[in-house]
Amino acid sequence: MGILEGKKLLITGVLMDSSIAFHVAKIAQQEGATVVLTSFGRTMKITQTIAKRLPETPAVIELDVANQEHLDTLAERLREHVDGLDGVLHSIGFAPQGAFNFMEGTWEDVSTALQISAYSLKSLTAATLPLMPEGGSVVGLTFDAKFAWPVYDWMGVAKAAFESTNRYLARDLGSKDVRCNLVAAGPIRTTAAKSIPGFEQFEKIWDERAPLGWDVNDPVPAAKACAALLSDWFPATTGEIVHVDGGVHAMGQ
Repeated sequence: MGILEGKKLLITGVLMDSSIAFHVAKIAQQEGATVVLTSFGRTMKITQTIAKRLPETPAVIELDVANQEHLDTLAERLREHVDGLDGVLHSIGFAPQGAFNFMEGTWEDVSTALQISAYSLKSLTAATLPLMPEGGSVVGLTFDAKFAWPVYDWMGVAKAAFESTNRYLARDLGSKDVRCNLVAAGPIRTTAAKSIPGFEQFEKIWDERAPLGWDVNDPVPAAKACAALLSDWFPATTGEIVHVDGGVHAMGQ
């Protein structure tokens, strides 16, 4: 029996089979979970196509986290596919190109990055809570926000807000026995990474600095950590950030 046997999971952010979210969905199914995916707009067809590459083709429902109507009706629309949720993976992030220039980024750019990449963790969690019983788990993907990284700029600020949001959710949802944790993955060549100008700077140095080494083409280690946090194997862990980065976070300069 798999560690996610009988679990019902909502997984966001599946765009390509190279993504961490795709591999979380794949591992979850292999471990016995029922999976529902989300997508929206023009990417719906992409997600529906990629979903067919999973062991079982899951339902794909529309969710734009900037659309309040989508959030308000999410639980109702999910009930068409599952009778409850045991876990949610937040794998959502976006920043306009202007946000990748710290000194010149406008508030319009920054506010979009904050809404989609940070506030959406609270929005998505609140929208799914009606379906989540005690023992539920919310897991999000981050890129360690303790540092001012090259080229990351306002997205780095958004990730810092994202990580703080996780802690506040852990505080407020603990009484409901719902856990909220993040996985801080090292750089992976995903669709999101390709949208960051100069992302190759991370790729060049990460493997050199990681005590365990690092493969930018391998999303599986981070996906396994997400699957474990979505399971019952971390019943007393919340507000945590689990680093899956080859050990870079623990090294000095």
